[in-house]
Amino acid sequence: MAAVGLKTTQYSVLANVARAALPVVELAERLGMERTTLTRNLKPLTDAGWVVARPGADNRQRIVTITAAGQEKLGEAYLVWCDAQRAFEQLVGRDAVRVLHTQLDTTLARLTPLIEDLNHAHPD
Repeated sequence: MAAVGLKTTQYSVLANVARAALPVVELAERLGMERTTLTRNLKPLTDAGWVVARPGADNRQRIVTITAAGQEKLGEAYLVWCDAQRAFEQLVGRDAVRVLHTQLDTTLARLTPLIEDLNHAHPD
């Protein structure tokens, strides 16, 4: 991602915002990060003109939307991501990558309820 001027977390944010304009709180949940962490990660993307945060239903809500420049940056980054994925598969093998993805999905499924409980017990 460094080749296109992004961190992997920024790529993930751009990719998720490209799917749908979302309130900051909902985007943070989708990405599995704290709202304040997401806000820090959005700042460089906003400064670069790749995303905008517009008012939502009330003044406290911000809806994050990708811009045309952000779509362009995401397209560049996607090519780099695909190259990295192919290189990783060649290095460790396609079957090993599938097993890794399955293990990560299983682990996340088990951890998500715990994380949600913690977030409800200790809101921002």
